[in-house]
Amino acid sequence: MTQSSHPISKTPLTSDYIPGGRPLNGWKALTIFCGLFSIVLIANGALSYFAIKSFSGEVIPHPYEHGLAYNQEIRAARAQNNRNWRVDVALTKISSDQTEISIIARDKNGNALQHLKFDAEIEAPTSLAKDIRLSFEEKDPGHYVGVFALPPGQRDLVLTASQSGEEVFRSRNRLDLH
Repeated sequence: MTQSSHPISKTPLTSDYIPGGRPLNGWKALTIFCGLFSIVLIANGALSYFAIKSFSGEVIPHPYEHGLAYNQEIRAARAQNNRNWRVDVALTKISSDQTEISIIARDKNGNALQHLKFDAEIEAPTSLAKDIRLSFEEKDPGHYVGVFALPPGQRDLVLTASQSGEEVFRSRNRLDLH
């Protein structure tokens, strides 16, 4: 150990540094760099795997087939618009876990639309597995009712009506269920 004095304090300085050990050379630095890079790649691979496995990215099942039928959907939407029906939907909380959905359907002259088959799908925006399918019964002429257990949160209500097996009405509305 060497002693020297600091120019200001005039006190001898001592050091506990002992030369030796394994110095950091190029191979050691490359090994450390590759090891840390491998950890990042493994973490990214695991996160990508779990992201893809948990959500496919599909908003609807069979999106390719749905895209092929796009022109048919445009024709159906125009026909629905020309019918000028009025369909009102009301949600009423019956109990903590039961909700009544009431549909009143009228034609352009205000007459009740009878003998329709109303179905609905409560879609979770982030997961196809959480979607719920619903069917309604005609309680009175033009009045369709169903009681369901609906989970809280934001959902999309996709309401469809069929007549003689052909879809004649479709609507999509955002719900905020409490």
